[in-house]
Amino acid sequence: MALFEIGIGTALAAIGAGVAVGFAGLGSGLGQGIAAAGAVGAVAEDEDMFARGIIFSALSETQAIYGFLIAILLLVFSGLLSGTPNSISLDQGLIAVGAGAAIGFAGLGSGMGQGITSASAVGAVVEDEDMFARGIIFSALSETQAIYGFLIAILLMVFGKLI
Repeated sequence: MALFEIGIGTALAAIGAGVAVGFAGLGSGLGQGIAAAGAVGAVAEDEDMFARGIIFSALSETQAIYGFLIAILLLVFSGLLSGTPNSISLDQGLIAVGAGAAIGFAGLGSGMGQGITSASAVGAVVEDEDMFARGIIFSALSETQAIYGFLIAILLMVFGKLI
């Protein structure tokens, strides 16, 4: 016997939460790996690059945070975290999937792009220390797509009456 019965709308909200954190986390992880690979090479050339390499490697973490926040919101407002699921309509469930997809896919592309840019930036900084601030700015530009996805996810949840 199941712990609790859920309707299709609530099940779709759970899928939306999984899509949000799964794809955003994938982009973040790939981006961090790409940036860290560049940072390791920079540290091999100059040990003083360690702290700056960590900074460039950590930039792609925000995409996973955005996906995690949307997933938590979907789980809380669907009642799945409390053990007493709310009755969510099919329409709201589909909106929840859309919200999860908005941040999930935006975070996937943004995280990978930010990692690629960060890897190049850390390589530039090892050659010219004055490139650090400019490298951070170039790396941060990829963040905007994740912010757009995050905002659309929030708007979908608000106007879809999920939160």
